[in-house]
Amino acid sequence: MSEWHATDAETVCADLDTSPDGLDESAVADRLSRHGPNELASEQTRPWWRVLIEQFASPLIWLLVAAAAVSFLVGHPVDAVLITVIVAANGVFGFAQEFRAERSIEALRDMASPTVRVRRDGADRRVDAAALVPGDVVLLGQGDVVPADARVLTQTDLEVDESALTGESLPVAKESSPVPADTPLAERTTMLYRGTNVTRGNATAVVVATGMDTEVGAIAEQLAVAADRSTPLQRNLHTLGRRLATGVVVLSLALVPILVWGGADTVQAALTAISLAVAAVPEGLPAVVTLTLALGVRRMADENALVRRLTAVEALGSVDVICTDKTGTLTRGEMQVTRAWVHDETVDLPTDSAVDDDRLDRLFEIGALCNDATAEEGEPTERALVAAAADHGVDVDERRRERPRNGERSFSSARQRMATVHDDVVYVKGAPRAVVERSTAVLTADGVVPLTDDIRSEILSTVDAFAADALRVLGFAYKPTDDGDPETDLVFVGLQGLLDPPRPEVREAIADTHAAGISVKMITGDNPVTARAIAREVGIESAVVTGSEIDDTDDATLRDRVNEVDVFARMTPEHKVRVLRALRATGHTVAMTGDGVNDAPALKHADVGVAMGIRGTDVAKQASDIVLLDDNYATIRNAVRRGRAIYDNIWTFVAYLLSANAAEVLLVVAASLFGYLVLPAAQLLWINLLTDGLPALALGSDPGAEDTMTRAPRGGAAGIVDASMIRFVVGAGLLVSAVMLGLLFYTLNGAASMTPYAMTMVFTGFVVFEFGKLYVVRWTRGTPLVSNPWLAAAVALSLGAHLTVLYTPLGSFFGTVPLGVDDWLLLGGALVATLPLLVGVGYVARRRGIQRVG
Repeated sequence: MSEWHATDAETVCADLDTSPDGLDESAVADRLSRHGPNELASEQTRPWWRVLIEQFASPLIWLLVAAAAVSFLVGHPVDAVLITVIVAANGVFGFAQEFRAERSIEALRDMASPTVRVRRDGADRRVDAAALVPGDVVLLGQGDVVPADARVLTQTDLEVDESALTGESLPVAKESSPVPADTPLAERTTMLYRGTNVTRGNATAVVVATGMDTEVGAIAEQLAVAADRSTPLQRNLHTLGRRLATGVVVLSLALVPILVWGGADTVQAALTAISLAVAAVPEGLPAVVTLTLALGVRRMADENALVRRLTAVEALGSVDVICTDKTGTLTRGEMQVTRAWVHDETVDLPTDSAVDDDRLDRLFEIGALCNDATAEEGEPTERALVAAAADHGVDVDERRRERPRNGERSFSSARQRMATVHDDVVYVKGAPRAVVERSTAVLTADGVVPLTDDIRSEILSTVDAFAADALRVLGFAYKPTDDGDPETDLVFVGLQGLLDPPRPEVREAIADTHAAGISVKMITGDNPVTARAIAREVGIESAVVTGSEIDDTDDATLRDRVNEVDVFARMTPEHKVRVLRALRATGHTVAMTGDGVNDAPALKHADVGVAMGIRGTDVAKQASDIVLLDDNYATIRNAVRRGRAIYDNIWTFVAYLLSANAAEVLLVVAASLFGYLVLPAAQLLWINLLTDGLPALALGSDPGAEDTMTRAPRGGAAGIVDASMIRFVVGAGLLVSAVMLGLLFYTLNGAASMTPYAMTMVFTGFVVFEFGKLYVVRWTRGTPLVSNPWLAAAVALSLGAHLTVLYTPLGSFFGTVPLGVDDWLLLGGALVATLPLLVGVGYVARRRGIQRVG
C-alpha cells in the first residue's frame, strides 16, 4: 500500500499485521530476511585504475602522446619530455579531482539515527536503526531523527522539521487522523519520513517502509542512476581534439608530396611534414586549461565558493538559467519577526530605535516569557520571538528573573495555545483566532477597553493581511491575575508576523544576473503563498506553478511552460528533475542550487549543481559540483562572473595558439610551392614551445573584462571554436603568414635556395609577431592591456630564451645566425606596420563575437 497517509491507524496496523504493542521477535526476523536491513544501497563506484585510464581517453591526449614520440624520433628529446610531463600532469590532476567522486549514497546512509526506541513484544527497547522492519512500532521524541517512513499512531504536540526532504521552511504539525489520498508529500500530516527531525512533542508510529523503499531511498535511486554530466568546456575540447586529430593526419599525408615536388628530398620532406603536424597540435592546451581552471578555483574559494569538480568553474560561467532553492539561499534560513500589530497600529520590523510604546513592550515581553527557547536554542519560531524582544529593547533575562514561571499549559495542536503562569500575570500566545476567542478586552493606547465585535473583526482582518504576505501569525494576550482558568477573560495585546526573510544582498544579486541575460527560477518545496511573497521581495515577478500542476502536464507542454514561469512551489525531487530536464531539452545550460536531501537528484542532473555549505546536508554537498561556504545567492553571481572570465581566458589561449599554428602551416606550404624549405623541424618545435609555454600559461591568470556581466550567455551549444574565433584565426593566420612570406623573399634577395640568414629572420619574425599578437587577442575579448604583470614577465623570459638561441652556440642546433641591429629594426618596423591590421582583425572578431544583453 502506498496511501498510508489516507488510511486510519487501525487499518494500517491490520494491513501490516502488527499492533500498537509491536511485533514479536520471530516476526521481526522473518521480515528482516524478506525486506533486508533498513539501509540504503551502496552506489557502484569506478575502480581507481579506471578513473586514471579515462583521463587519457581523449583524441587531443592521443595526439600529444604521438607528438612526444615524434619529437623523440626527430632528435628532440627535450620537447618529448616536456610534452610527456604535460600529458602526465594533466592526467594526474584530473584523476585527483575525479577520485573524490560523489559518495551520495553513503551520505544518505549516515542520516539515519544509529539506534531507535522500538516496542516489541509489548516492551520498549533500543535497537539499531538498521534492524527496523515494516510493522515495527517506534517511539519518538524531541530531537530524534526519524529512522524510517512511518504512520503516526498517537502524538502529543508533535512537530517535525521536514525542510531537508520537502523544502518546507516551518516545522510541520503532525496528527493521527487520515488526510485525503491526493495530499502532496509536504502536507501529509499523518506521515513521518526518514531523515527528518522531531522539533517538538512525541509520538508512537508504525514503520511502513524501510531502506530503499523510503522516500529518501527513492532519492538515493535517482542519484545512483543519474548520468554523469559533461560540461560545455569538456564537450568543446573533445570536439576540438577530434577535429585537430583529423586535420593533422590529412595535413601530414598531403604535405610530403608537396615538399618533394618543391625540391626537398623525401626524408627531409617527411620530417618537416611530421614536425608541422606536431606544431599544429596545441600540446599546451590541457595544461593551460587545467591551470586556468585551478586559478579560478583558488579565486572562487577566496569568494566563498568551494569547487568540487574542476570543469564546473567554466560551466557555471556558461549558464543561462539558475534554478535556486528558496530557504537559506534567497532567504536567511531562519525565522524572524518582520511585522507587529497593536491596536490601530502596524509596525514593520526591525525598527531603528528601542521600544518606547507600552503596548509593544508588553507584546514582546509576552513573546519572550511565554516561551521555552533562548536566542540560541529551541524551536525556530520561539527563538525568533526571543530575538525580536531583545532587538527591540526588552532585556529577556532580566524580565524572566523579574517574572519567574510558576506553571504552564504547554502548546497543543488541539488548543493551539500556550500559557505560562507568573506571580502576578498569565501570558498566552498561539494561533490568533484561538487567542482572540478567549479574550474579552484589548490593550489600546488609552488602556484596556472591552473587545468589541468591530475590534475583533479588525484583528482577524489584520491576521488575514499578514497571512497574505506569507507571514506566520501569532496572537498574544495576558490575564492580570491567576483566578480560575488561566486562559479565560484575556486582554488581547497584539500580533507578531514571522517570516524567513530574504537576504538583503539577494535582490541586487538577482538584478545583476538578470542584467547578464540569466533567467532566475525559484524552485521550492514551500507553499505557493510563501514562494510568491519571497519571489516578489527579491525581484522575481512571475506566476506560480505547483508540483500538482506539473503532474498534470505532459513533457512537451512543460518545455514551453518552464520558459514562461520563474516560480515553482510544492516541488518534490521528481518535479525538480522534470523541470531541469525540460529546461535542458530546450537548449538551456542550467545551474541548480539546493541544500536538502530533496535537492540532491536535481543537483546531480543539472549542468552545475550548487550546494549550500552551512545549511546543506551531506547528501546535497556530495551530489554537487560547487559548495557555497556562505549559503549566499550573491556568491553564485560572483562565481558566474569568474566563470565567464575563465572562459574568456581559455578562448584567448585557443585563438592565440590556433592562429599561430595556422600561420605556420600556411607559410610552410606556400614557401614549398616556390621551392623553399622554411622553418625546419627544430625551429617549428621551438616556436611551438615558446608560444605554448610561459606566455600562454600567463594568459590563464588574466583578470577578465570589465563588461563580463553585461554580455549575453553564450549557451552550452556554442563551441569554444566559434565564428568569432574562426574569423580571428583565419584573419590573423593569413596576415602573419603573408608578412612572413614577404619577409622571406626580401631577405632571400633573389637566392635560389634557402639561406641561414633568411631562415633566421623568418624564425625570429614568427616569435616576435606571436608575442605582439598576444596583446591583440586579449583585447579582442575586452581584457585591459596592462592588467596582467605575469604576462609581461612571461614574454620577457621567452624572448630571453630565444635570444639565447640566436647568440650562443645553441644556434647551431637550429641552423640560425646572429642578427644585427638593422635586422631587429626591420622586424620591429614590420610588426608596427602590421599591428593596425591585426587590431582590425581583432575588432571584427570582437564586434561580431560578443553579444550584449538586450
